[in-house]
Amino acid sequence: MAATNRFDAIVVGSGVSGGFAAKELTEKGLRVLMLDRGRMVEHGEGYPYDGKPAFEVPARNVMPEPLKESDYFISKHGYVAPSNQSFYNDDRLNPYAYDEGEKFYWIRPATVGGKSLIWGRWSFRWAPGDFEANKREGVDGAWPIGYDDVAPWYSYVEKYIGVSGSRENLPYLPDSEFQPPIPMNAAETWLKQRLETQFPGRKLINTRLSNLTEDKPDQNRTKCQFRNQCSNGCSFGAYFSTQAVTLPAARATGKLTLVSDAVVTNLEYDPRAKKVTGVRYVDAKTGQAQVVAADLVFLCASAMASVQIMMNSRAAGTGRSHFDNSGTLGRYVMDHIFRVGVRGDIPGMEDLIEYGRRPGGVYVPRFRNIGKDEEGVGFRRGYGYQGSARRDPVKPEGFGASMKHAMRRYGPWQFSMGAFGECLPYKDNRVSLHASKVDRFGVPLMRFDVTFRENELKMMADAREQGEAMLRQAGLTNVTGWEDEHVPGDAIHEMGGARMGADPRASVLNGWSQAHDAANLYVTDGAQMASVACVNPSLTFMALTARAADHAVKQLRRA
Repeated sequence: MAATNRFDAIVVGSGVSGGFAAKELTEKGLRVLMLDRGRMVEHGEGYPYDGKPAFEVPARNVMPEPLKESDYFISKHGYVAPSNQSFYNDDRLNPYAYDEGEKFYWIRPATVGGKSLIWGRWSFRWAPGDFEANKREGVDGAWPIGYDDVAPWYSYVEKYIGVSGSRENLPYLPDSEFQPPIPMNAAETWLKQRLETQFPGRKLINTRLSNLTEDKPDQNRTKCQFRNQCSNGCSFGAYFSTQAVTLPAARATGKLTLVSDAVVTNLEYDPRAKKVTGVRYVDAKTGQAQVVAADLVFLCASAMASVQIMMNSRAAGTGRSHFDNSGTLGRYVMDHIFRVGVRGDIPGMEDLIEYGRRPGGVYVPRFRNIGKDEEGVGFRRGYGYQGSARRDPVKPEGFGASMKHAMRRYGPWQFSMGAFGECLPYKDNRVSLHASKVDRFGVPLMRFDVTFRENELKMMADAREQGEAMLRQAGLTNVTGWEDEHVPGDAIHEMGGARMGADPRASVLNGWSQAHDAANLYVTDGAQMASVACVNPSLTFMALTARAADHAVKQLRRA
């Protein structure tokens, strides 16, 4: 390692991937600089509405219409409330080319910790078949790694962050290293028995969440308090976030330097050595730019932001990135398709209510095209459902004492679930840099040309049909289905753009998440993914990050 560098490694981004990269690299003895474009949020003290009831939050935590109109789309699509608005990007201040290209919702955080502060925490392993599907089906982009390559890193990450769930021994949804599951309520238990009886082979299981059900005193974390206010930040550290888990670990080594409000614009590159020589960033408060050198760079800015940085890393006077000799940078962009759901009333059990507010519910794992494509289904891959059962208080009517007494009553048990489906990788689903528009830091705006295709739309039609059939045959009443507009990015599971592959002529990264065109650059967020499976991806990002960090340090020490 170069003795003249102040840092051995630079980590760009501080979300689930960046936080894990910083932890792993510092614990392996490297001096690490972490750069994040967001403002600093410290664990605990940076969560102003943690534990606050609605009457202590502006507008009772309902976004007023003028605030909804203050940005492009985030508040219009149900992700932002006054209690967590400060964790999200201001789309007017930091825009993208939203009105050009195809419709895409680029939902970004605005703080250190990134999406780890606001994610849904559903944590699943990929199955062996998920890594094999592209090759098996002849779909462009065979994975250069398989489940066995990632399995030990899944275990490593799960033991560290804490994942609650139930062991099910399902080959198409591998078990994790679990803490005890968050129990189902009475209505969900009732539904499980009836659904699995009516549909042999289909399962309704406990959620798999990175919410602790047992304390982790070694990390100063307390088990979940069942408040279901995770998106406001959790001072208990009950759910995994950079602030609660990986940042304290990296800081404890004494080898981490963290700079917030640091907008990385590009990577400096030596084409003769085929190495990144430094990272250029702009101070968001002062506008001053500087380049910092290091022997190793981990790019973890989130999938589309990392691709933007790579695309903007190019020789003067050219439009070609240093990292795009394959011509695939920015291509094969994917997201999960969703916005399909079903709901219905569960009869009986009106003497029971549920105490507390669980942060999760239940999951129906994928049952379509398991192992091989089914005859007559009409689409490839599959989907799963996330849902829960609940009883809501009746709506207030009238006024005075009669209204108060009526509000103590509850309506019927209701169950609802929504489908998340896999999007295939398409070469022409791509992002690019705008030819003339730049942001306030001089970086070309991102332009999106990403759409869902016939395969995904057929999948969602099937998800609605099957969901309604399952609830009806399980005995629910007033069963209805719904479907809204499908817009890529809306699930906030965007992946691809710098996929890994064995062939440098057809991929950006190798099987170690390492750039083909720069041996000291690793990209370990969603950009590296060659397919998306149908389950939430963050656990896989963390496992691949820990694996890449181990490889990178071994490579450095051999140099």
